[in-house]
Amino acid sequence: MSTEVIGKPIEILLVEDSPSDVRLTVEALKEGKVWNHLHVAEDGVQALSFLRQEGEYANVPRPDLILLDLNLPLKDGREVLAEIKADEAMRRIPVVILTTSKAEEDIVRSYDLHANCYITKPVDLEQFIGVVRAIESFWLTVVKLPPY
Repeated sequence: MSTEVIGKPIEILLVEDSPSDVRLTVEALKEGKVWNHLHVAEDGVQALSFLRQEGEYANVPRPDLILLDLNLPLKDGREVLAEIKADEAMRRIPVVILTTSKAEEDIVRSYDLHANCYITKPVDLEQFIGVVRAIESFWLTVVKLPPY
């Protein structure tokens, strides 16, 4: 029985300023079924530099999926989402909002800015891991991601 992985990994950009949420996401994806490379941006400015392949990010791969928190330092997730979806080169990258906010205003605004889905982070550890695994299962195994 061969354990060789065929194909290229799915590139994921996690835009998250909480180290504990980053750790949980890394662990949940590590135990998942999809070969992936997880890149982390800790604020909105860093995320946009990564996506535009600027400066230290000149040679990073284009993400196949973005997991975006709304409450970020320097440039919040709403601004990042607006810039992603306004840019011809980035607008097809699916953006999953993964945030603590349950505010109806944030949900409506995120969809108005063309988020692909909105998920409120559970506070329970097991539920959080379950949510990340569900994201992986749906977005990385069921959905056909756009080519770039």
